[in-house]
Amino acid sequence: MSWLSAIIILIATLVTAFISGIFGMAGGLILMGVLTALLPVASAMVLHGCIQLVSNGWRAWLLRGHVDWKVFGRYVLGTVVAIGILFLVAWRPDKTMVYLMLGLVPFLVWVPRSMIDLDIQKPYQAEGAAVAVQCLNTLAGVSGPLLDLMFVRTDMTRQAIVATKSATQVLAHIVKIAFWITPILLATGFSLEGLLGLGVAGASAAGNVGSWPPLGLLVFAIPLSMTGTWLGGLVLDRMDDVNFKRWMRWLVTVIGAVYLARAAGLL
Repeated sequence: MSWLSAIIILIATLVTAFISGIFGMAGGLILMGVLTALLPVASAMVLHGCIQLVSNGWRAWLLRGHVDWKVFGRYVLGTVVAIGILFLVAWRPDKTMVYLMLGLVPFLVWVPRSMIDLDIQKPYQAEGAAVAVQCLNTLAGVSGPLLDLMFVRTDMTRQAIVATKSATQVLAHIVKIAFWITPILLATGFSLEGLLGLGVAGASAAGNVGSWPPLGLLVFAIPLSMTGTWLGGLVLDRMDDVNFKRWMRWLVTVIGAVYLARAAGLL
């Protein structure tokens, strides 16, 4: 990885964490696109998972008093089912498919509420949401707009929405990291050198599927992610619920359009 790529990733980490700190999503969409453009898909997924794990974990901690733990507990049950599906199917998309999914996911925010009756607080909906969201998050890298559909009809405040979504996404990114690190481990014979892409043999084997992100990059990315999340939380406290939902919808729509154009270009 070049120094320029590393700098771009670190700047994107700070900016997207700030955006996610405000809206609880959108930042992950942008960061996933940046990483996919600069790294192999598997490496991008693993690095994105690590950064978003810290970002969402820190956000959930800062807003821990607003987390709906009952909903989270039910979400965990659905995640167990999703893990079984993911490792049974074992399909992993290429860059074009990742961009296509990244472009289509944001448009879920425009699905009319009259067409679907989703409310994550209702019986069995948290479990069902976990299956769908976990599968999409693992394969496309993000799932914020889909998860958002489960929250738009709840009576939660904006802080409770962001806090509870962040808690569920901590779990989602742990699963994503495990799913995408598996082919890297298999390709490199479960060796530490291969996992880190070190040495001629390790770099050659990992080159086809990616490798674990550079540790130095993670060292700088993690505090930047936490800083951006904290700054975004300050802005969140100054917004009202109406503007929060309006800005979130248009922001992810623009991002989706950009990714669809990128996917078309690759095709």
